[in-house]
Amino acid sequence: MSLAKVLVADDHPLFRAAVLHALREDVAMAQALEVASVSALTAALQQHRDVDLILLDLTMPGARGFSSLVWLRGERPDIPVIIISSNDHPRVIRRAQQFGAAGFIPKSAPVESIRSAVAAVMDGDTCFPPLAVASSEQDAVLAARFAQLTPQQFRVLLSVADGLLNKQIAYEFGLAENTVKVHVTAILKKLGCNSRTQAALLVKALEPEADADAAWLSGPPAGS
Repeated sequence: MSLAKVLVADDHPLFRAAVLHALREDVAMAQALEVASVSALTAALQQHRDVDLILLDLTMPGARGFSSLVWLRGERPDIPVIIISSNDHPRVIRRAQQFGAAGFIPKSAPVESIRSAVAAVMDGDTCFPPLAVASSEQDAVLAARFAQLTPQQFRVLLSVADGLLNKQIAYEFGLAENTVKVHVTAILKKLGCNSRTQAALLVKALEPEADADAAWLSGPPAGS
């Protein structure tokens, strides 16, 4: 198996090193990239447009549950993403699948499982542990709602969920305040929300074991 570039996004350096060591035993990598936060992940993807695979932790700094996965599926849908997490509850694994991951590797998995998961995904397949949890209609709807947003709008949404005002968001992203206002208006319309609070509830539903039903209470998708 040959990879040009693999990016490991996890805030534990020893775990990153262990994953890359495992892959080097079986994978020809031209370059291995390591990041420890969402901001570093964003910067790495801007600099390296030819990444072949991302191994993504759910809990590194800047992440809100599945927010990084949702953002990646919008920003770089061409790159397969395998979730690596210490939380291997069946519902968490199922949600990762529904939000667009190509695979899921529990951090307790043996080296052979990491290698086989990467091999399967790079062959165009998916790789998830056996599941006894049914797909969630609410999660499917939630994923579809977020898929309507551009990557920039999704970043603005996360800032809204953090309670930032438009002028604060404008400063953070180097935008005009009116541009942020336009983004927020578009976000609320696309998500079918009547307020910033309702939109924030949808973001909260991205937490690994959050109840998507709570987000559903904020109202059905626009046009439904």
